Amino acid sequence: MAPALQRAWLRRGPLARLLWPLSLIFGTLAAIRRGLYSQGWIAGERMAVPVIVVGGVVAGGSGKTPVVMAVVEHLRSRGLAAGVVSRGYGRATDDCREVRGDSRADEVGDEPLLVAQRCAVPVFVAARRAEAARALLAAHPQTRVLVSDDGLQHYRLRRDIEICIFDERATGNGWLLPAGPLREPWPRRVDLVLRPDTATAIAGFESRRRLAPVAVRGDGARIEMASLRGRPLTALAGIARPQAFFDMLRAQGLQIARGVALPDHHDFGESVTKEPGELICTEKDAVKLWRFRPDAWAVPLLLEIEPPFWAALDRLVDAKLSSRHGPETS
Repeated sequence: MAPALQRAWLRRGPLARLLWPLSLIFGTLAAIRRGLYSQGWIAGERMAVPVIVVGGVVAGGSGKTPVVMAVVEHLRSRGLAAGVVSRGYGRATDDCREVRGDSRADEVGDEPLLVAQRCAVPVFVAARRAEAARALLAAHPQTRVLVSDDGLQHYRLRRDIEICIFDERATGNGWLLPAGPLREPWPRRVDLVLRPDTATAIAGFESRRRLAPVAVRGDGARIEMASLRGRPLTALAGIARPQAFFDMLRAQGLQIARGVALPDHHDFGESVTKEPGELICTEKDAVKLWRFRPDAWAVPLLLEIEPPFWAALDRLVDAKLSSRHGPETS
């Protein structure tokens, strides 16, 4: 995503105003599409188990996958077997397939692979999430709850619970694409909203993100972050906002000799083997980078969510589990 456009989305400046007429067309088409699904003109597909969609209304990465992993781990702590479905954005394939721990990111997507490796739960990817959901339930019938990584606007998969994620940008300038960052008007009805403590303009539950105190390597080696201080590091980040990762590293006292900002879902190739110096990256990048540079340090992201969020989610999940044919989120 062009940096100039991302900057324009933060305020209602000349570029945003120039694009504003196009946002009216986008909004009209999006409203028609929502209406066709909500009125039943286009049929959605309902699963035999509750479906939780973790998504957003703001374009670009807002940190949905860490929330997906946190939700999956919370469900597991309650004894509920969960599965995850995703489009597998950035993969070279477009079929429906299961993501295994030894899958390749270019075949299944980096985020689904990270979820499969970190959470050890069934994960399926498909161009249509409903197809992934059907395949997952057929292969793993013990699954009690499905979690969709992204897909708030993917109405084909009917959902029971919607969790909307915001990052520090909140709603930006408040306009729809392409004049602003919104995929649909906000506010809109969802079950739960999760936002950083800095985005006070958004009503919802608070979350905080920080880097883990320990970095890991492809060969399983671990090192305290404090031990990396004073060593010139090359930081690689193929995420939505690379500078945020670089800033977090520097806040830990690390010396970032060079920060290499790459496009989100960047597919590392053999050329990275020539990258000089000691490398450090995100967990999401590591699932691709370690094929070529197993010596790179990856820093997990820790997500802290206030307890009332989990209590509210439990109430919603319990209600859906006890009455599978109750009212669903529209």
